[in-house]
Amino acid sequence: MIAYVNGIIEDITEDNVVIDVGGIGYNVRISADTAARLAGTGEMVRLYTYTYVKEDAFLLYGFLSREELAMFKLCITVSGIGPKGGLALLSVMDADSLRFAIMSGDTKAISKAPGIGARTAQRLILELKDKITIDDTMISKEIAVTAAGHMNADSAQKQEALAALVSLGYGQAESLKAINSIEGIENMDAGAVLKAALKKMF
Repeated sequence: MIAYVNGIIEDITEDNVVIDVGGIGYNVRISADTAARLAGTGEMVRLYTYTYVKEDAFLLYGFLSREELAMFKLCITVSGIGPKGGLALLSVMDADSLRFAIMSGDTKAISKAPGIGARTAQRLILELKDKITIDDTMISKEIAVTAAGHMNADSAQKQEALAALVSLGYGQAESLKAINSIEGIENMDAGAVLKAALKKMF
């Protein structure tokens, strides 16, 4: 209904921001992660929004990127997870981490979100694992060729190591998670990245 809200930040709390748009203040529900990343009061911001309407309320939920909004909308399609649960999930991990958790079946990580128990986490994984692909993740964008036809500094190493891990029988999700957790990867060649990733796998 409302695609985004673009205006001046008037007030921020842990779960809500008031945005002045042409003299009208909009209350927008946000995750704790979004609250931490917002600029201070008096600054301009654009939040991509989801409109939630029920008998006694008309609520806006806001996100700093379309990717976060898309992940939120996907989460609330799961039975037992409403907008509050969707925000809780995105408060404890970013959209990309949540995708990895779903693809790798990491119930423990997902159930860290307030109000999301182990059973709900399992249901989330079961219902969404086939709706998320590796192409949706930010790391896949990191290792992609840029518009200029060049690769990011450490992208070639990641790509080669990923291909090697997959050829060894490891899943893409767990392989990417291991690669992404390696420190100092920009100074490593593909062989070193592969060895470090294999250590992470055990």
